[in-house]
Amino acid sequence: MPSIVLKVDAKKRKEMKEYYKSYLQNPPQYAEFQAKTPLASITAYSSGKVVFQGKTPEQEANQWEGDVQEKKEKPAKQKHAYHPEDSLFTSSHIGSDEAGTGDYFGPITVCALYADKEEIQKLKAIGVRDSKHLTDDKITVIARQIVDLNIPYRLLRLPNKKYNTWQKKGWSQGKMKAVLHHQAISKLLEDIAPVKPEGILVDEFAKPDIYKKHLRSEGWKLPENTYFMTKAESYSIAVAAASILARSLFVKEMNRLSKQFNTTIPKGASPKVDRTAADILRSHGEEELRNAVKWHFANTQKAKKIAHDQ
Repeated sequence: MPSIVLKVDAKKRKEMKEYYKSYLQNPPQYAEFQAKTPLASITAYSSGKVVFQGKTPEQEANQWEGDVQEKKEKPAKQKHAYHPEDSLFTSSHIGSDEAGTGDYFGPITVCALYADKEEIQKLKAIGVRDSKHLTDDKITVIARQIVDLNIPYRLLRLPNKKYNTWQKKGWSQGKMKAVLHHQAISKLLEDIAPVKPEGILVDEFAKPDIYKKHLRSEGWKLPENTYFMTKAESYSIAVAAASILARSLFVKEMNRLSKQFNTTIPKGASPKVDRTAADILRSHGEEELRNAVKWHFANTQKAKKIAHDQ
């Protein structure tokens, strides 16, 4: 399980504990506090270390970046059989990435994009890079520029009404993402045929064997020359561009929800999200809230409690 360790002073640890108060759990021995959000488990120690663990700990840790005295990551694990060669990053390939998975409000969005060698240079020229280093406003601008380049891509959105139906059927979020990535990649392969990419790179959110298992459960096979790696958007311009388009659609959907409910809908799954959900629950009712959120997140019960107590 990936982890990030930050060195944080006592004052900042106290602030962090207050920030995560809605997510606090019984801490392990020698820990000052422990909290669990949809993105990561956070454990703070009196030594000053704060450990973030989970599938995407960097998303939770990044918000404290300015307060870090020291940052350490565990050494990368040995590369698996589906890890690409470095030559793929400068070759004609498909990149696939998603957004919105750790957010209570808003859909999961997935994009697959095909770029040949010439298009990779064009994407670099307009500023395409890892979307985690870009503001949402900048992402919106670059997304429009990507579309203007007429580079082939497929962009999918999973509405939360359908997300909740799949989740109730027993689907994990990992299976949902595998299905969406496969559908986007398959449609894109049809779009660019008879051209065949030199490879397909998926930003790794599950071990390749688990990803393949999800596909098999729906009667599908992994396309040939498919590769997986974590933080792929930092290496592949095609994945970075796909990430920007997926994030741009997610931001657009969040803005639409803000207009629908006549309030600013916060991203993520913080206590602020709980309070916003409680307001919507009181003013619009449970059904409308359910269709706007990932209902199984812990935020639902927190929002219900806030709405009941007020």
